[in-house]
Formats: sequence, C-alpha cells, structure tokens
Amino acid sequence: MSDQAVYILGIESSCDDTAASVLIGDKMLANVVAGQEVHRNWGGVVPELASRAHQQHIVPVVDEALRLAKISKHQLHAIAYTRGPGLLGSLLVGGSFAKGLASGLNIPLIEVNHMQAHILAHFIRTDAPIPQFPFLCLTVSGGHTQIVRVDDHLTMQVLGETRDDAAGEAFDKAAKILGLAYPGGPLVDKLAQQGNPHRFVFPEPKADGFDFSFSGLKTSFLYLIRDEMKIDTSFIENNTADLCASLQYTLVKILMRKLLLASDATGIKNLALAGGVSANSGLRNAFIELREKGYQTYIPAFEFCTDNAAMIAMTGYFKYKAGLFSNHSEGSIARYPL
Repeated sequence: MSDQAVYILGIESSCDDTAASVLIGDKMLANVVAGQEVHRNWGGVVPELASRAHQQHIVPVVDEALRLAKISKHQLHAIAYTRGPGLLGSLLVGGSFAKGLASGLNIPLIEVNHMQAHILAHFIRTDAPIPQFPFLCLTVSGGHTQIVRVDDHLTMQVLGETRDDAAGEAFDKAAKILGLAYPGGPLVDKLAQQGNPHRFVFPEPKADGFDFSFSGLKTSFLYLIRDEMKIDTSFIENNTADLCASLQYTLVKILMRKLLLASDATGIKNLALAGGVSANSGLRNAFIELREKGYQTYIPAFEFCTDNAAMIAMTGYFKYKAGLFSNHSEGSIARYPL
C-alpha cells in the first residue's frame, strides 16, 4: 500500500463547529462542517450549548463525510481528532467519538494539535503552491495569534505569540462594541472595505520581541467610542465603516510588522498565513503585496481558513506516516501548547 492510498478520517470539535473530513493521502474527498446558530442569540459561544450541539451533530456529520467520500468506515486506515486547544466540553465530544470509532474498527487513533493543523492545511492538495521549508507562519484566530517557524511537517517552533487577547478576539470585541451581529469579525472586514483606514488613529500596543498584545488596542477603541458618544449619540451609526477600516488597518499593521521582524531575524523569506482570521481581506492583501518585495507568500483557500476537519485529517496523515499514534487514555486538553 502506497502512502497516497491511506484513508484518514479527521474529526474537529474544538469550538462551535462540528466537522468531519476524509482524505486519501493529501487529497480531500469530503469536508463537512455543521455550524451552531444558537450562539448568535448570546453574542458569543456558550460552552455548554456548544457541547450539546456537538453531541447532536457528530454522528450525521461523520456519516455524511463517509458518504461523500464514497467509502465505508471499514476502509479507513486511521482516525485523527482534535485533542486541543479549545473548549474542553466540545473537545471531549469529538475525542470520545473518535476513540470509540477507532476502537470499534481496530485502527490507529491520532491526536492532533488544532494550531498545528491550521498550519498544515497548506499541504492539502489544491491548485495553490505548497510552502517550502523552512517557512514562517502567521497563525491568527479568535483564540490565538502566533508566529511559528516550520522546519518540516512535524517540527515547529513558536517564535512569538499574544500575551493577552488574540487578534481575532480584538475584531470580535470591537464588533460587539459597535453593535454588530455575532460573529463580528467578518462584518468588520466587510464594512472596512467601505471606510477610510486613516480616519481614526489607534495606538500600537508594545510587546517584546516577536510577541503581540491587543488588549490595549481594544481598550483604546472602547474609550474612543465612549468619549465620542457623549458628544454625538449617532457617532457609531455615522462612522461605522471608518471605525472598522481604521481598526483593521491597525491590527494588520501590527501583525505584519512583527512577522517581518521575525523574517529579518531568521532570514526566512517564505511566509504563510493560517487560522480563521486568515480569511480577512486586509490581511490577505498585505500578504499579496509582500510578493512584490521579494517574499514568497502562501495564503490558504477560504474553506481551510476557519475550523475544519480536513486540516485535522491532513495532520493525521503526516503523523500516520511517521508512526505517531495515540493511546486511548490521553485526555482532551483545553490549553495545548504547540
């Protein structure tokens, strides 16, 4: 059996999306995601509700993935699942299901770090070029912001990370302040494209080395809104697009400045983007502009930006080839360092 003939089922349940995917080698056969609309009513993810919804969704999602892949569960060679980081209750649902199915089929179980999987999503076979080693990956999501040096599929080193809020969290909190619906990050991006990015100036929080800090930026945004609303109660309504554009401009500037500092320090010109915020148009455009300055940049397809199981299966495939299997006694981990 060749490596490319290996069928891997990936299961992702780290937050509020229940996802299952089937890969044969690096080729995706199916990628199914079930979202959870209930959280819109609360303006954010409610962990207990997320866990219950995963229990409802996981069996039909896995069944649909196998159906679309046109294989039976007995053809699988291994099952990969998200062990962490994420919401513990949600992780337990996916992990328990993966363990039970792997045990019933008597096939290997492979635990996957969610953030590593975001990076390795670049290696799912598409028309896009594959990153060349070594490369630096800017991994940006609602819960994490990291600069990672990637020397091969399974050798990674975190060079810098956020010391407080993640960039995605800053987007979502700003959206909530503006009264935008959940999830707010994509709405900020959409409105930013209609606004003036230089209308409002926000201070750039200080952090040592290649680390990030976004809590000060979020506070500055809040104070600006508070002070201006005292003068004009229609301030948000009249300036929403400019506020979004200015905030996004500042966030992208901070992210890119730190990434380029890391590039200069390491001499690595291959730069990749990953994580849910990699769908942001401002960040994607900043990466595209780097190509004119001699950098090789890699941007994931939109379907692999947000949480999905194809990236879990892809990571599982590399670990399968390396013989890195898991035992069923390993528990889920809410905080799981890369």
